[in-house]
Amino acid sequence: MAGNIFGLDLGTYEIKVYDKKRDVVQRAKNVLAVRNKGQIFAAGDDAYEMYGKSPADIQIVFPMKDGVIARFDDMQYMLGSFLEQGKHLSRGAQYVIAVPTDVTEVEKKAFYDLVFHSEARARSVRIVERGLADAVGSGFDVTAEKGLLVVNFGGDTTEVSVLSQGGMVMNRLIKTGGADYDAAIAALVRRNMDFLIGLATAERLRKTFGVFDEGTGRTLRVSGRDLISGVPAHADIPISLVRAAMKELLDECVKAIRSMAERTPPLVRKAIGEKGICLTGGMANMRGLRTYLEESTGLPVRMASEPELCAVNGLRCIISDNDYYRRLTYSMRDKGYRWLR
Repeated sequence: MAGNIFGLDLGTYEIKVYDKKRDVVQRAKNVLAVRNKGQIFAAGDDAYEMYGKSPADIQIVFPMKDGVIARFDDMQYMLGSFLEQGKHLSRGAQYVIAVPTDVTEVEKKAFYDLVFHSEARARSVRIVERGLADAVGSGFDVTAEKGLLVVNFGGDTTEVSVLSQGGMVMNRLIKTGGADYDAAIAALVRRNMDFLIGLATAERLRKTFGVFDEGTGRTLRVSGRDLISGVPAHADIPISLVRAAMKELLDECVKAIRSMAERTPPLVRKAIGEKGICLTGGMANMRGLRTYLEESTGLPVRMASEPELCAVNGLRCIISDNDYYRRLTYSMRDKGYRWLR
């Protein structure tokens, strides 16, 4: 594998890039600020600073949606801007991209085309299933494990993967993530208290209260707008309201995990019963989530030390290990790949 190799984890809210030559991981918000519906004047962290505060003529655009590329041209601009800004842009390099499994072939090929036809002029583009990258980044030898259940709680999706001996047994992409929990909190506060809060405030409530602990009478004072008087005000939001808003979405995830475990082949299920759930993703370290999942599923839950970096750290390991690289990655241009049949 001559030349430089980059590992890309393209999340809805954040891009993470591993640069093999420099052996570093860099991150940036995956967002653009667009003026008058056409002129891009800010990208990445600078654009995210305007989220929720931008004037009417500025649109904040997220090129990814539900784990896939929703705005191809914007995503290509965002990736090129980030690679160039971080001095990653190296024409003729190789790229390995972590991609969700439970997406269509067209959606998967968009990841491939994004890099192959970009300014980077990639020499080759290979794909690895995100569930595998997550497991490798969590410290598992995926080629030896008889059964693993990996749950990635992300900003826009939750991905549930069953792995065995380096392969994907089953996978499901649930289109709910941190943004949906925040929207549900803001909606319930508005409906029950006639009080309007922004998504940033809802996120603060989610992170402060979490999903499971002993306290039930706690409140948090936040700023917003009283919808009866129409003026800015403060309100004490109870923990019970925040938990109630998140319960329905969490129950959907728990049902998916249980269903996946029940449909898993017996030998793989036995290994999962011993290993439990591997929890990854940006929402994984939310207060009480691990306890909630253990009590709801009956399985032990293990969380990596840096769950939000599991996929990109997995790419680092895969790129650095010839055996992993050969067994876990593939190109959509390989002979016999199903896209070409």
